[in-house]
Amino acid sequence: MLTISSITYSIGGQPLFQEASADIPTGHKVGLVGRNGTGKTTLFRLIRGELPLESGEIDLPSNCKIGCVDQEVPSSARSLLDTVLDADTERAALMAEAETVTDPMRIAEVQTRLTDIDAWSAEARASTILKGLGFDAEAQHRACSEFSGGWRMRVALAGILFARPDLLLLDEPTNYLDLEGTFWLESYLQNYPHTVIIISHDRTLLNNAVAGILHIEDLKLTYFQGPYDQFARQRTEQRAVQEAQARKYEARRAHLQGFVDRFRYQANKAKQAQSRVKMLERMTTVSVPDSLKAPGLTFPEPEALSPPIVNLDGAAVGYGGPPVLRHLNLRIDQDDRIALLGRNGEGKSTFAKLLAEKLSLCEGSVSRASKLRVGYFAQHQIDELNADASPLQHLTKVRPEASKAWGRSRLAGFGLQADQADTAAAQLSGGEKARLSLLLATLDAPHLLILDEPTNHLDIEGRDALVEALTEYTGAIILVSHDMHLLGLVADRLWLVQDGTVAPYEEDLETYRSMMLNPPSAPIEKPKPVPPVRVSRSEIATLRAEVRNCETRLAKLNEMRDQLATKLSDPALYDAEMGGQADIWQKKYVEVMEGLERGEELWTDAMEKLEQASVQAK
Repeated sequence: MLTISSITYSIGGQPLFQEASADIPTGHKVGLVGRNGTGKTTLFRLIRGELPLESGEIDLPSNCKIGCVDQEVPSSARSLLDTVLDADTERAALMAEAETVTDPMRIAEVQTRLTDIDAWSAEARASTILKGLGFDAEAQHRACSEFSGGWRMRVALAGILFARPDLLLLDEPTNYLDLEGTFWLESYLQNYPHTVIIISHDRTLLNNAVAGILHIEDLKLTYFQGPYDQFARQRTEQRAVQEAQARKYEARRAHLQGFVDRFRYQANKAKQAQSRVKMLERMTTVSVPDSLKAPGLTFPEPEALSPPIVNLDGAAVGYGGPPVLRHLNLRIDQDDRIALLGRNGEGKSTFAKLLAEKLSLCEGSVSRASKLRVGYFAQHQIDELNADASPLQHLTKVRPEASKAWGRSRLAGFGLQADQADTAAAQLSGGEKARLSLLLATLDAPHLLILDEPTNHLDIEGRDALVEALTEYTGAIILVSHDMHLLGLVADRLWLVQDGTVAPYEEDLETYRSMMLNPPSAPIEKPKPVPPVRVSRSEIATLRAEVRNCETRLAKLNEMRDQLATKLSDPALYDAEMGGQADIWQKKYVEVMEGLERGEELWTDAMEKLEQASVQAK
């Protein structure tokens, strides 16, 4: 059990926790939630012992291994698969020791421990995790240096999941995943064998992958049983009770104060007035809780245009080489709300850029309404904000003729009040930068609004505000997001980007989720003659390496068996003076024989796979 007992911690004199306590039972999956800036990431660092507590204690079980993703894996020549395998440091150390150890007893201990941690299936487990996070078999054997920072963050996540720490701490893990990767992570965490604490603003993840919510508010920690939606209902009920108590308190206080003001100076009522003064002094203050609702978003309303506003006819688009997408025959009307589905790399962002007129067609035609205005929001735009300029200065740059009063009004409509309006962008939170970027994208009241992952920096309240704004918005929406909750509430049409084209998807989001988690298997029927499947060289090399590993493992185990047999054949081992040493060595022999049997099974499987692949490669 993770026990947090009366902890107090401040940053720069600003308290984050004050006498805060919570207990997380072993094996529970918990979502850590709270407004931005309340100390969620800081709590992770306190749990890991990276920051000193001012008071209180955080207790973990002895020998508890903590895992977290701090940064992307380094850009190196090591393959993705090897990088993930290296993350399990115990396995790597035991495998290295197994190559050099000569003492029979230690050999048996090493091999037994390798069996206990399922070391022989490590490559298959690591490969499965990488595949779930979007890396196919070919990509898994490429060097880390060939991938961008965002993809290497996925590799770092894969490494932590593969290592299976006793306490897994995940800070916004879906921020660098696509929708399909998020589906897989939810499923994986549901079956994770140890304790998990997740910082996330993704409602669907917090509903599907956790069974408890740890809430940070007013410098305290409160643990709620159940998924996020249940927590939200409890919070709403609590808030209603608090508001009722606060109104009752204010009414009672006003009544007493009115009596005192009225009769304090009347001789025949002075004693009663004084009594009520004392009652006022003894009354426990009941404050009205701050609003739980984040500042809203207000998108300007575009004028209506005749349909369609965009029409694609036999269109194809790419980046100078072969088209990434082709055979595009699609129509968009102003009342459409379309979510783009598809695995990473299929072309969702390419299609969004085509609609935003950032890419030109290489085939076919596109017609657009003559007065069409397009708004485009993508994650890179947040990073491209001028770090030294304030939100007001960003607005002044694109609207130099507008007054400051107009600019402040527009900023307020996106939840950026007076203080934030004059603050340099570098000092704004991620959510505030996202609000500014959304404002700049919608400033011209676009008829078509394209949003590519708009929620990554927004907290749950900010996401709710975005849903409300998009619901009221009267233009067309093209939405790319890994947030299932947002897609479900906003989109009324689904388009699937797959196999080099974009086409309407007639099923619903739940069906798509099931399809991603459980790809349909081929129907059992008489096979049609087809050309043989070609197996790549990298796949053959991987299988050969697995066979060599199995053969090395068997040679080591056979050597151990011979050494133990020699030891057991020594009559002196059975003398009473040896104090039962024979029993110990016999147990070691049994363990090695069991390992040898398992090793032969793995070698047989590896050889069969290699022989089958070799035939297909011919």
